[in-house]
Amino acid sequence: MGSVKYAILEEDQQLHALADELRAETCIAVDVEADSLHHYREKVCLIQISTLEKTWLVDPLALTDVGTLCSMLSLRSRETVLHGGDYDIRSLNRDFGVRFDKVFDTMLAAQFSGETEIGLASLLQRYCKVTLDKRFQKADWSLRPLPEAMADYAALDTAHLLFLADILKERLRGLGRLGWVEEECLLLAQNRMADKRTGPLFLTCKGAGKLQRRNLAVLEELLVIREEIAQSLDRPTFKVFSTDIALAVATAMPTTLTTLGDISSIPRGIISRYGRTFLQAVERGHAYGLSELPCYPRTRGEANPGVKRKIALLKEWRTEVEKNIGLAGGLLAPNWLLERIAEQWSDSFERLQTITGIRAWQCEVWGRDVLAFIAKERT
Repeated sequence: MGSVKYAILEEDQQLHALADELRAETCIAVDVEADSLHHYREKVCLIQISTLEKTWLVDPLALTDVGTLCSMLSLRSRETVLHGGDYDIRSLNRDFGVRFDKVFDTMLAAQFSGETEIGLASLLQRYCKVTLDKRFQKADWSLRPLPEAMADYAALDTAHLLFLADILKERLRGLGRLGWVEEECLLLAQNRMADKRTGPLFLTCKGAGKLQRRNLAVLEELLVIREEIAQSLDRPTFKVFSTDIALAVATAMPTTLTTLGDISSIPRGIISRYGRTFLQAVERGHAYGLSELPCYPRTRGEANPGVKRKIALLKEWRTEVEKNIGLAGGLLAPNWLLERIAEQWSDSFERLQTITGIRAWQCEVWGRDVLAFIAKERT
């Protein structure tokens, strides 16, 4: 495992000095560590920042000058390098209002350059001969004082990232794909954290759409209870009980501890702790009037047979293009995009360009090809 020198910043005065030092930098590497696995409301607990020569660990839990932190990271004239930066971008914006103007994501770069192993540890091992110890990935980063071993681990996440970015950019230039990644990164920089607490909780529960309305009412009662318990204990909701357990109870709707115990997928310990609470949720769900029962929104209907056939044809076309270009189909033309192309089924380049979510590089690389394919199939 490699090692790197770094400074830990815990005072506003240190942050001001760092902001002055970084002002002239045209490119920095950034990563964050959070506590989502350990607390009810997740927060950024550490921000790692590196130039080619130096690394800093900024402790936002100890700082009060959020404005300087925000302006320092939001500098529009600078490129920010991240790895798998979607979560970092969303989290920094949620907690501190940071808005990145220009980013470069080394995970995206690795994908578009044809790498099969795109994790940071694999890439650093391959290109920088640096071994990362990932044992602190699920650690509680809100711990203070921060253990030295955790700080060492965090510093390595950004210390070599600029060097890696330069290598991947050169590879992408050679492949003619740097512009593709730059377009993807412009869109990535605009991502924001969704507020999961707006609307019914069952909307965030995978599998809820298959339930009947009465069962959905029970599920909502269970999820509300779970939120209340998690908040009172200051722990993530999944550490109270899983959504699979909530779905199992909402599906079976047991009315006694005996029938609840018959659900084999629910651990005995959970029944012992929350069994009566589950039954109360079922009882409240049964008490809903017909007009009060929730309904799962259906935003899109089932694709008609004609559209399904077109999607299947487009997937066959994509397989051939994938072989020719040497890029995974999910990056080249993801399924959601094929569905939208199938729905419009037009050989007009102008219409293709107006499809929501389509990239300029996709139109350039295979736009004319897919239109020719559609024209052939229509004859």
